[in-house]
Amino acid sequence: MKKTILIFTSLLLVSGINAQTTDKRLKGIENELEKVLETFHVAGFAVAVVEKDKVVYSGGFGYRDYANRIPVDVNTLFAIGSCTKAFTTSLIGMLENEDKLSLDDNPLEHIPGFRFSTDEMNSGISIKDLMSHRTGLPRHDFSWYFFPGETKENLLKRVEHQEPFTGVREQWYYNNFMFLAQGVIIEEITGKSWEDNVREKIFKPLAMTRSNLSIDELEKSENAAFGYRLKDSTSVEKMDYFRIAKMSPAGSINSSVNEMSKWLMTWINGGKFNGEQIIPESFLRQAISSQMIASAGFPDKERPDLHLQNYGYGWFISSYKGHYRVEHGGNIDGFSASTCFFPSDSIGIVVLANQNGSVVPGLVRNLVADRMLNLRKDNWIAIQKKQIDDARKAQEETRESSASSKKKGTMPSHELKAYTGKYSDEGYGSFELKLEDDSIFALLPINKFWLRHFHYDVFEPFEVSETGIDTTETISLRFNFTTNNAGDISGVNVKMEPMLEPLFFKRVPETVEADKETLESYTGEYELAGTLIKVYVKGENKLFVLVPGQPEYELLFTGEHKFLIKDLEGYSAQFIIGDNNKINELKFIQPNGVFTAKKK
Repeated sequence: MKKTILIFTSLLLVSGINAQTTDKRLKGIENELEKVLETFHVAGFAVAVVEKDKVVYSGGFGYRDYANRIPVDVNTLFAIGSCTKAFTTSLIGMLENEDKLSLDDNPLEHIPGFRFSTDEMNSGISIKDLMSHRTGLPRHDFSWYFFPGETKENLLKRVEHQEPFTGVREQWYYNNFMFLAQGVIIEEITGKSWEDNVREKIFKPLAMTRSNLSIDELEKSENAAFGYRLKDSTSVEKMDYFRIAKMSPAGSINSSVNEMSKWLMTWINGGKFNGEQIIPESFLRQAISSQMIASAGFPDKERPDLHLQNYGYGWFISSYKGHYRVEHGGNIDGFSASTCFFPSDSIGIVVLANQNGSVVPGLVRNLVADRMLNLRKDNWIAIQKKQIDDARKAQEETRESSASSKKKGTMPSHELKAYTGKYSDEGYGSFELKLEDDSIFALLPINKFWLRHFHYDVFEPFEVSETGIDTTETISLRFNFTTNNAGDISGVNVKMEPMLEPLFFKRVPETVEADKETLESYTGEYELAGTLIKVYVKGENKLFVLVPGQPEYELLFTGEHKFLIKDLEGYSAQFIIGDNNKINELKFIQPNGVFTAKKK
């Protein structure tokens, strides 16, 4: 997922020449924002500030194209990630206003075939619960991030196989799948795609003419930012766009601060834009009210006036220095965002950055808010710098601790070829393990990882990019392989979800095609304890075995006279060549032992 362009931060700083302000409260803020660029090595960002129905400040800083030093401006398009969520909940609110659904409805009423994994969830979850992250499901993000679905409905079917970690409405926990579910509800009721609903009901009336809903559209757009990440803490590396595809209702919108300012004005002005009611006012008040406690939000000693952390419908709610703040962040490969407004003060701030997992949107938001609200001006640059340094130190300590836990001198229990095959989990998807030269690689739908032996049957993955394999970075996962009673590799445990036990991906060993002549060499009658067993070919190239009193079983060729018995986990067959170079035995390898039949 990484590109080859690597440029050092000596090229980074550009003046905010696109900045425009009509408000004396923000006079000279460009100096602080340029310092943000320099301190945090960010490729670029844009910011817009609105008050009531006017933009009082907007500016672009840094580069949208870092390699060619093309500046960001207020019309530069960025991926806004999860700032998309409030667009989705707004569409739900519009449908409620049209009496086409109730927020108390069970989502199963609106989505054919949709199910959760427990009876409590199936009977107890409402659309409100989807909107406020209180279903009891953890994130399960690797399910859509590593295994994109073919359709929204196909992706949503995985939820039935995803475990909750707590009961319904017992604990808040962020979940993108529940916003996908809202998108599908919208599609089922309107007969139109979620994307078309956003265009018609939000983009069009708000004159958001350049905003779009996919990477395909972004790539065709003029003045679009590329995404970047920090490598080695100081250098900027280009990242591929992430095609969020069918998870679009949770985070696919691309927009500019110029157009997002219109979205903020709508929320600040009771759902109206240019006198037209876009978002129903009754729904808007619910959406920006506390629907679920997200965390304790306890104030610390240094900043006691920052407290509370609740969630509405697609918005976080907190108290910022005595002011009611509504905000949502967004993160997707190469981009970070913050959309924020203070409804009691009629002030809104949007910050879009082309840096992966960046603190910059939240930092810039706070710098601007302190000025606009005439508050104590904290040194947010120093505060964030210390937090990053502390986090980096803790990460290094964790890495060292992990390395020290490695048991030296251990080896895998099998030859590497024995680990190859297809691995599947119904709540996530499937991947293949392939042997290339003397290494095994995990081939996911959009990623490839080299698996380096850690200890015993545990391997650690490293992403394979166009430039090779970077062993200095890992995705903090371990592949822990298991064996069945027959001693074969039966699957792999991977802790994909922090709130749950490791997921088990069941293995289907790699099979190979065999021609009819090869398969014919195994046919015949074999005797086991007085029972006559028949082996025969059906069709062009399928080998079967028939034991009296049992159904016929297909044998799947894995090479070297070895076969799997289809649909029987842990059962295999191996034909043995005698001194005469002919098949003279058939061994059945089962969990309860090995049984040998002599060829007649």
